[in-house]
Amino acid sequence: MKQNGFYAQSGGVTAVINATACGVLETARKRKGEIGKIFAGRNGIIGALTEDMIDTSRESARTIAALRHTPGGAFGSARYKLKGLEENHAEYDRLIEVFKAHNIGYLFYNGGGDSMDTAQKVSQIGNKLGFPVTCVGIPKTVDNDLPVTDNCPGFGSVAKYVAISTREAALDVASMAKTSTKVFILEVMGRHAGWIAAAGGLAGQGRSEAPHIILFPEIPFEETRFLSRVNECVGRYEYCVIVVSEGTRYANGRFLAEAGARDAFGHAQLGGVASTVATLIRDKLGFKYHYAIADYLQRSARHIASKVDVEQAYAVGQKAVEFALKGQNAIMPIIVRTSNTPYRWTIGQVPLKRVANKEKMMPRTFISRDGFSITKPCRRYLEPLIQGEDYPPYRKGLPYYTELRNVAVPPRLGNRFMLR
Repeated sequence: MKQNGFYAQSGGVTAVINATACGVLETARKRKGEIGKIFAGRNGIIGALTEDMIDTSRESARTIAALRHTPGGAFGSARYKLKGLEENHAEYDRLIEVFKAHNIGYLFYNGGGDSMDTAQKVSQIGNKLGFPVTCVGIPKTVDNDLPVTDNCPGFGSVAKYVAISTREAALDVASMAKTSTKVFILEVMGRHAGWIAAAGGLAGQGRSEAPHIILFPEIPFEETRFLSRVNECVGRYEYCVIVVSEGTRYANGRFLAEAGARDAFGHAQLGGVASTVATLIRDKLGFKYHYAIADYLQRSARHIASKVDVEQAYAVGQKAVEFALKGQNAIMPIIVRTSNTPYRWTIGQVPLKRVANKEKMMPRTFISRDGFSITKPCRRYLEPLIQGEDYPPYRKGLPYYTELRNVAVPPRLGNRFMLR
C-alpha cells in the first residue's frame, strides 16, 4: 500500500510559504503512483499531535494552483517547539502513533532552524519505534538566517517590500523636510541577523541617498556615534532616513527594545525599537520625526512579491517530494547560486543536522566599515533576490486570494493528546 505524506507549516508565515505548499501538493499529485494522499497539519505540527489533519486531496487542482499567489498559512501555522527526545519522549511517540494510524510515511516540515531540528528527531525516533518516516525539512524564513542555503524562501519578497517602502517613504520625507519631518525610521524584522535591514539599503546608492543609516543586530549600537551621524545627515541633506532591525542591541547583548517576555520558542519578545530610537533622537537632537513598523505587513505583502522568491519557494516544495520518493531522508532542499550575472540558481540538498538550530548572520564583509550601510558585495548578493514581479489576479481592485475547504481527516485514535 502506498504511504501517505504529512505536510506542516511552522513558525511565522511568509508571502510565499503557500507557493511551497503548492509545490509539494502538485508534485505529489503528479506522482500519485508512488505516494498516497498528502495530509496537512491544522495549525502546523499541533495538527499531528492532536490528530487534527486536513485531507488536501479534497481540494480541486484549481484551488491548489491558486495557493501559489496566496499569502498567509493556508493550513495554519504554529510556534510550537518540540523538546528534545530525552526531555519529552511522549511528543515524538505521539507523532509516530498518529503517523502509523494514518499510514503516513513521509513528513514535509516547512519552517526554520527549529523546524529542521524537529524533522531530524522524527526521522530518528521513527526508526527506533519500528515505523520509519522519511523526513524532509523545507526551508522557510523571512529572516534569511538558515545556513548552507544561499537564501531562504520568503526573504526575497520581504527584501523587495522593505527596499520599495524605504525608497517611497524617503521621497515623501525629502519633499517636506524643509518645514516638517527631519527623521524617518522604519523598523523591520530580524532578531539576530540583519538581512532584512540590509535590504533597505537597496533603496539608494551612496551616502546622500536614503537610507542614510542602517542599524544591524551584528553591529553593537553606540548612542553617541549614532546621534552624530543623524545630526550630520540632517545638516547635509535636510533629512535622515533610518532602517532599524528589531534585534539591534548594545555591546553587552541587551536589545534596545526587549519587552521582557518570551515567545513559544524561548526567544526574547521584541517590540518598539523604532519608538526607542525616535525618542532618543527627539530628546538628544530635538528633530521632528515619524516612524513606521513594517511588522506583519512586510511578510504578508504578496501583491508585491519577488518573482524569484515565488519560483524558489515552489521549487523547494517540488524537490522535497522528489527527494523523499528517492528515499533521501533527514535532508533539506537548498538554493544553490550558480551565477550572479546573469543570476542563475538550482536546488541542492543538505543533511538536516547541518542546519538544525543554527543561524546564519550577515558576514562582516557585507556591512560597511562604519557599520551604517551595506557594501557592494552585499548589494550584488541581494539584488537578484528581489527581481521580477509575480502579481496575483485582481478582482474589483483587490488581489484575489484563494480559500481552501480544509476538510478534516477522520480521526482513528480514541485517545486524545494534551498539549503542554
